Amino acid sequence: MPRSTLAEFAAMPRAELVRSVLRLKAEKRAVVLAHNYQTAEVQEVADHLGDSLRLAQLAAETDADLIVLCGVRFMAETAKILNAGRKVIIPSLAAGCPMADTISVAGLRAFKSAHPGLPVVCYVNTTAEVKAESDVCCTSANAVEIAAAIPGDRLLFVPDRNLAAYVAAKTGKTVIPWEGHCYVHSMFVPEDVVLARAEHPGVPVVVHPECPPEVTRAADFVASTGGMAKLALEHDRLIVGTEVGLIDRLNREHPSKRFYPLSAFATCRGMKATDLPRLVWALTEEQYEVTVPEGVLAAARRSLDRMLALTVRSH
Repeated sequence: MPRSTLAEFAAMPRAELVRSVLRLKAEKRAVVLAHNYQTAEVQEVADHLGDSLRLAQLAAETDADLIVLCGVRFMAETAKILNAGRKVIIPSLAAGCPMADTISVAGLRAFKSAHPGLPVVCYVNTTAEVKAESDVCCTSANAVEIAAAIPGDRLLFVPDRNLAAYVAAKTGKTVIPWEGHCYVHSMFVPEDVVLARAEHPGVPVVVHPECPPEVTRAADFVASTGGMAKLALEHDRLIVGTEVGLIDRLNREHPSKRFYPLSAFATCRGMKATDLPRLVWALTEEQYEVTVPEGVLAAARRSLDRMLALTVRSH
C-alpha cells in the first residue's frame, strides 16, 4: 500500500483535517500532547495542552499506545524517556530548540570538570544525553523548587543563563550558569515593559523566567506558560511576555478577557514547525518515531524521576 504524502494533507480542507485527527486518534489509541506555543489549529485538536512540566507529567502517566508530541524534539525525547514502552512520534524534524543545541555531552563534562563536586541541574530544554549526564532535571515551572531542594549552596545550571539568574535570585544560592539562552525570550528588553505599560495602563505584566534578568525585574509576575495560564484565571487583562502561541490559548479559554503580547514578534521557529496537515500525516504514517538509546534512557530517566519526585503536584 503506497504511503501517504504530506502534500495530500496540505490540500485538504481544515474541517476534513480535524475529522481525520479525531478518527486517527481513536483508531490508533493515540494521545496528542501539545505545548502552549503550538499554533492555534494544533492546540484545538490536542488532547492536552501544557508547559514542559505538565507535558512531562502527562507523558509519564498516559496509557495510550501512541504519544504524539506537538512541540520540539527535547519534549518528545522526554516523553519517550518517561514512558519507554510507548511509541512516541514528533510530526516535524525541524522542531528543534536552539538553546538545547548550545550544550553537548562533551561540553557538560568539561563544565563539570571545571567545577568538581557540584551538582548539575539541567533545564528540560536539553538532549537526552545531557539529561543523562546531569543530577536532576527541571522546568521553568519548578526550577526554583528543584534548586532549593538540592543540598548545598552552590550548583551548576545548564544551559539557560537567564533561568539560572532567576533561580539564583530566588534561592540565594550561587548558581554557575552555562552561557546558553532562548533567542525568543532574550529579545525582550526593559523598554518593552515600559512601552506596554504606557499602552495598557494598569494592566499587570507577566514574563517568562527565560527572559533577561532586567526584564524579569521590571515585570509584576514571572511564570512558566502553565503559571501564566493560571494567572489568566485571576486577571481580566494581562500583558504576556513569552512566545505568542500562548496568547491563542488564553484568548480561546477566556474570550471575555484581554491578553496583550509584550512583543508580537516573539515567535519560535521550532514550535511553529508543526501544523495541522503535518499532524494528520504524522498520525497516518506514525512518523517521526523518537528513540533514545537504552543506556542513555535509563540515566536520563533518573534525572527526570528526581525532578518529578521533588515537584509539588500543584504545578
